Amino acid sequence: YTLTGALKLFFRELKEPLLTFALFDKAVPALLKDSNAERLKIFKECINALPKNNYETFKFLCSHLLKVVELSKENRMEVQNIAIVFGPTLIWPKHENNHCIATNMVYQSRIVEYCLLESKAIFK
Repeated sequence: YTLTGALKLFFRELKEPLLTFALFDKAVPALLKDSNAERLKIFKECINALPKNNYETFKFLCSHLLKVVELSKENRMEVQNIAIVFGPTLIWPKHENNHCIATNMVYQSRIVEYCLLESKAIFK
């Protein structure tokens, strides 16, 4: 718990999230696409457009988190749970609106969940 807490605190204290403001603005509409192929194309473009350090850090973090998911029978941390825990620390909108906080939290977790589920295709 201590290590995970420290990691989340580190990401939360960044001036701009690991998954940048621009990524949030493009990923939210992508989540609403009916076609997974179209959604994946947009996510790949967004992830590939990240600054190099952000890209490499996120790629490594996804790899690690998927190892945690592999042990979900023991730790009960499935992809959705990981996304709920890490979503708000990895991505957030540039301007937070009090009326949209709950909606943004849903999008934050869904973006991270999608990235984890499609990480092999995203990081090809």
